[in-house]
Amino acid sequence: MSRVGEGHRERRMLWLMLAAILSGGVAGYYGGEAMQSVAWLGELFLTALKMMIVPLVAASIITGVAGLGNVRKLGRMGALSLGYYMSTTLIAVSIGLLMANLWQPGHGVEWKQASAPDIAHAGNIGVTDLILSLVHPNIIAAAADMKLLPLIVFCILFAAALSTLEQKGAAVVGFFEGVNGAMMVMVEWIMLLAPVGVFALIASKLGASGGGDAFLAQLAGLAKYALAVLSGLLTHALVLCLLLFLLARRSVMAYLGHLATPLMTAFSTASSSATLPLTMEAVSMAGVHDRARRFVLPLGATINMDGTALYEAVAVLFIAQAYGIELGFAQQVLVLLTATMAAIGAAGIPEAGLVTMVIVLGAVGLPLDGIGLILAIDWFLDRCRTTVNVFGDAVGAAVVGRWFGRA
Repeated sequence: MSRVGEGHRERRMLWLMLAAILSGGVAGYYGGEAMQSVAWLGELFLTALKMMIVPLVAASIITGVAGLGNVRKLGRMGALSLGYYMSTTLIAVSIGLLMANLWQPGHGVEWKQASAPDIAHAGNIGVTDLILSLVHPNIIAAAADMKLLPLIVFCILFAAALSTLEQKGAAVVGFFEGVNGAMMVMVEWIMLLAPVGVFALIASKLGASGGGDAFLAQLAGLAKYALAVLSGLLTHALVLCLLLFLLARRSVMAYLGHLATPLMTAFSTASSSATLPLTMEAVSMAGVHDRARRFVLPLGATINMDGTALYEAVAVLFIAQAYGIELGFAQQVLVLLTATMAAIGAAGIPEAGLVTMVIVLGAVGLPLDGIGLILAIDWFLDRCRTTVNVFGDAVGAAVVGRWFGRA
């Protein structure tokens, strides 16, 4: 397809997605619980996207790493990627702490005992567990369980081994190049369902919360908390735009134009991994270095959780304030470090978002049942932070792609 045709398709999909989000919001607001009847359409779309993840990640990583041709180049790209992700996550958590201190969202909150998920066992997860999550005794089982981090590690090592086999390895790499191309075509087919799927996801989720009036009542009760999270996410998005302009030397508006569809999909699905196929396609059309795109985006969708880390920093201070517990400078530094490391290691842990919250709460000695305070609107904020996660991945691909191209 020509660039003109691709651009026309992008614009058409953008308008269809916008219409789906708006109409889904209106239907969920006025239809209430009745809109749960269309939830299966959203589930169908989301499941179809998830179906693409494992073969796409495997083919993308293997062809991207094997295409480097030199293990030392893999080391440079890996170091650039990890350095970028670690730095932006630290920035995100710092912004979250700043917003929580400025807004003081927990002060004056009327405490009501709420049920929290029974995941207290997750508080015992340590550094060694995160390291062990890099490998899995059965890579097929890991793929079936959507444990992407051990799958990525295996694919990197497999591709590095293929690069030492010359002609025999080239034949296998060629096979995975064909798989990668086929996956991208299938993603285009699945996107034909996107407007219907996004409508159903938004309408059914808003309906499940009781409709518009019920959701607005929940939002009003946690207004300062929601504003602290959203203002933090917006600030971090602006920081990412600055990095895109300064480090990747790209037009922010032009790049955002390419990312419109995956960002709206991230908001509607609340899943970085499910959005990965669309992000890879969009970044490719934006002209990001192909080898960087294939390596950085799957890795980012697995370990880069800027929005989640920022949200957890705000949530932890909110819970502390609601309990009347003041966290000092040293404790907030501990939140900074713990939230950063937990966000990076979250991919290897089941129930990642809530589990990492438990880790951070445990680090500063806050009660687990404080999570019950924020569950009412968590589904909405989850979509917002996922959108920032996906944007951070895409900016990382552009930054690493530019600097790798110069290496």
